[in-house]
Amino acid sequence: MSGHSKWSTIKRKKGAADAKKGKIFTRIAKEISLAAKLGGGDPEGNARLRQAILAAKAENMPKDNIERAIKKGAGDLDGGVQYEEITYEGYGPGGVAVLVEVMTDNRKRTVADIRHIFSKYGGNLAENGAVAWIFSKKGSILVDKKGVSEDSLMELALDAGAEDVREEENEYEVITDPASFEAVKKAIDAAGIKCVEAKVSMVPSNTVELDESKASSMLKLMERMEDNDDVQNVYANFDIPDAIMEKLS
Repeated sequence: MSGHSKWSTIKRKKGAADAKKGKIFTRIAKEISLAAKLGGGDPEGNARLRQAILAAKAENMPKDNIERAIKKGAGDLDGGVQYEEITYEGYGPGGVAVLVEVMTDNRKRTVADIRHIFSKYGGNLAENGAVAWIFSKKGSILVDKKGVSEDSLMELALDAGAEDVREEENEYEVITDPASFEAVKKAIDAAGIKCVEAKVSMVPSNTVELDESKASSMLKLMERMEDNDDVQNVYANFDIPDAIMEKLS
């Protein structure tokens, strides 16, 4: 199981997604508001806002919440957005590369929290540029294997502009460049194929395989990062063998 696409699968197995739905909504609302602030409140002319709204709909976020977040970011409501975007880089157990994207109103508080989480679980905060080169921004669309054959999905996705289709344990992962993400997602939806998850994320060029001890610590590090209110996304290049993953689950 590789970190960039399988962390969400691990969370679903743990049943964490529903329990943290409120935090997911808060995280997406912050992204919607900042996207609207930076690029305007019209999604037709704001690709970042369109992708944030897509993520909100995938999580069944109420329409009123989405519209309120857009208005807040665009300055149509009181309490405008004052967040700062920062990406922290570090190493997890076993030398795993980790990127942590945050939105914060207090840089000192956030960096202290991030540093503490890294050190508690056998990692360390690193300098800017230490691991970012390992990751590239890509569209990632996870499709349930039960709903489609690999050949038909491959043909559909590549015709729509995808770069690759990868086979995972229970899913196929369609990889796109960011510019083609929306077109590929629309083509998959139009074909009636169920998407488990679809988002633009940071995909690593290589992975680090972990033994059971380091895998356990790495998963705890990821969970603690995601629990932090300032953290928007966490990406890592760990790989956990299926046999170890079954034990830890």
